[in-house]
Amino acid sequence: MNVTKTAASQHSKTYEMTVTALMTAVTCILAPLSIPIGPVPISFTNLAIYLSLYLLGWKRGTISYLVYLLIGLVGVPVFSGFTGGIGKLAGPTGGYIIGFIAMAVIAGLVIDKCHNRWLQLLGMIVGTAVCYAFGTAWFCISASYTVGAALTVCVIPFIPADLIKMVIAMLLGPEIKKRIR
Repeated sequence: MNVTKTAASQHSKTYEMTVTALMTAVTCILAPLSIPIGPVPISFTNLAIYLSLYLLGWKRGTISYLVYLLIGLVGVPVFSGFTGGIGKLAGPTGGYIIGFIAMAVIAGLVIDKCHNRWLQLLGMIVGTAVCYAFGTAWFCISASYTVGAALTVCVIPFIPADLIKMVIAMLLGPEIKKRIR
């Protein structure tokens, strides 16, 4: 009986590690794809994170993002616009890169605990707002912008696309999870 439980446990851990690595790879593929619209590009990083949260849960989804972050910090060009390195983190958009950690935790906890899609959407909105706050604060400090000017170039133009990415993740995430189980 212990052998069966151990084998099942190992299979489960192998599966979890594999899917976590897979979602890290998906993030590494989607995140560099960006649409430059100003000092902060439209990125698909948050879409990859939202999908990871649906497939992995908040803990493994956050770990998946942290592994991606480490890959980018060592210089692999996986950040938006095919950039990488610690300089990207120290640059004007570095606060958003860090803010994605809080976004993953907040949105992931809500996605895990609440099965109501409206509450999940609300969790993603709150997580994204926290990410915006981190990113905008850092942008203001590093680029010498006022809060109002930073919101105009760093937040307001991104709201519609981010809402669309949330809805896409909300629709695709559960379906993908069903099919890979």
